[in-house]
Amino acid sequence: MMSDAAVKITDNEFLRQFETTINGELATIEYSQQERKIFLTKLLMPGSADNKKDTEAFIKAVLEEIKERNTRVMPTSPDIVKYMRKHKNRYKDLLPVGINI
Repeated sequence: MMSDAAVKITDNEFLRQFETTINGELATIEYSQQERKIFLTKLLMPGSADNKKDTEAFIKAVLEEIKERNTRVMPTSPDIVKYMRKHKNRYKDLLPVGINI
């Protein structure tokens, strides 16, 4: 299991995905960038992940990275939408104007 502080993510711009390693296996969030928006399209977690905790820690790390870049987020992956709904107050500023989840 990863703690929030232990999540180190890499932005693999060539493959257009954020990556982290969980129990020695690769976890990814694929994205598509358009203008000042980033679409988070697909979440892939390794089978060894402690699903909910590891998934949430990874999503949180990616959203915090995007927040630092001052970029808007369009979550299209169901897992990321669910996480952002659960933490609506923390991440509503990341959504483009007029978009609610």
